[in-house]
Order: sequence, then C-alpha cells, then structure tokens
Amino acid sequence: MKSLEDLLLLDFYGNLLTEKMRDALDLYLNDDLSFSEIADASNISRQGAHDTVKRALQQLKSYEEKLGLVARFSEQKKSVEEAVELIDNGEYAEAKKVLLDLRQEIEG
Repeated sequence: MKSLEDLLLLDFYGNLLTEKMRDALDLYLNDDLSFSEIADASNISRQGAHDTVKRALQQLKSYEEKLGLVARFSEQKKSVEEAVELIDNGEYAEAKKVLLDLRQEIEG
C-alpha cells in the first residue's frame, strides 16, 4: 500500500538505490503506475516489476531504521506546526520554548 511515509523514504533515500530500483519505485509511488505498467515501461515482467518495487521499499526502510532521517524530519515538522499553532493562539512564550527546543535538537 502506498503511503506518505513511502514517498518521504523515496525523497530522503532514493539516491541510495540503484537506478532501476529508484525508477520503478518512482513510477509506482509518484506516477501511480500499476506493476503491469511499470513492467511495460521498464521492459521487464510484471513479477519483476513487483519484486523490484518491494525490494526497493525494503531497502529504503532498512536505511530509515539505521539513519532515522524521516522520523527526525517528521518530529521537527510537528514541532514547527505546534509553534505556529501556539503563535496563532497568542501563546508566544510557549511557542518560543518549542522553537528553542527545536533549535537545540537541530544543533545537536
């Protein structure tokens, strides 16, 4: 099943895949092609397209388990959204605290 997380994984780690894997996964996720359509475009079997996409997703998930960049990005995005909501509600001191915590996290 296609998900936002899969798209983020491709964006973050796609260049670490082989060109064949990256292209097949891009067609699957971004162009919403079926395995049959990917097979036709790549001149491989439908099963080959399916296997390539599944292997590519597994590889991306393996990178994420080791590096955690997508999870870190998602947490930072939540912090920014929280700060914006606090500012919208006039809670400036609390927003500043959230942003300072975020800055500290980013700076390490």
